[in-house]
This record gives sequence, C-alpha cells and structure tokens, in this order.
Amino acid sequence: MDAPARLRDYLRRHAVMTLATTGPEGAAAAAVFYACDGEDLLFLSAPGTLHARNLVADPRVAATVQDDVEDWAQIQGVQLRGRASVLEGEAALAAQRVYAARFPAIFDPATQPAPIAAALARIHWYRMVPSTWRLIDNSRGFGRPEEWTR
Repeated sequence: MDAPARLRDYLRRHAVMTLATTGPEGAAAAAVFYACDGEDLLFLSAPGTLHARNLVADPRVAATVQDDVEDWAQIQGVQLRGRASVLEGEAALAAQRVYAARFPAIFDPATQPAPIAAALARIHWYRMVPSTWRLIDNSRGFGRPEEWTR
C-alpha cells in the first residue's frame, strides 16, 4: 500500500531525519537533511562517514522524523524502515535537482557559503526507499500508531 497523503504531508513539512545504519564497524545514527521524491527520501553525505560506510556493507536502514516537543501528548513523528543506496550518474543529478528545489539557498552561488560549496564537491547522493512507514501521533491517542508497508 502506498503511504497516505497525511504521512506524505508530514514528511514534506520536515527537513531532517535521523538515519540509523549498521555495518562491520557497528551501528551509527546520523541526522541528515532530506528531500522527498515521491515516497522515497533523498539525502547526501560524505562517503567517509560511518553511516555511509555502513550503507556499503548493509543497505538496510531505519530512520525517524519527528517534532521536538516536551509534552508527551503532542509527540508526532514517523518511523521508517527500508533500504538506502548510493546514486550515480543521471540518478545522482536527478536527486540533486529535487534536493535543490527543496533547499535552494544551498545551491545558489549568491548565498552558498564556501564551506558548503567545498562539501558538496565531495558528497554522494543517496536514495532511501522505505518499505514500512509508521506514523505516531499522540495527539490522537497513545499507543495507536498507523502503519503502512510497500
């Protein structure tokens, strides 16, 4: 089943996911900016990071996107499981276009800080393809997550 509109809207309103990976060096969790491409999430990362090295060894990932609140009754977020892969060639260029539409200042030479420009020259593009989405919304009641699978 495809993710419903409410879930897709939640993901589009946010920008950062915590990505969890595992590999020979152990588990890693990293906050990464993402852009939605349909039901997939696009992100970038330096290939030398632990989470990027883990993706080479094991493409299975988990991720969360959530609001930062202090009232438990207001917790909202999405838990995702799926696979992530590095993109190359036209797929990487297409990911960059989607990402640039979401975060235009990062790719605008007039506003792009020099360290960002240097970092973008060294990164790889990735696509997370979720297989499971779990929407948590405690404002609708505790212990009643909605779950969808692809």
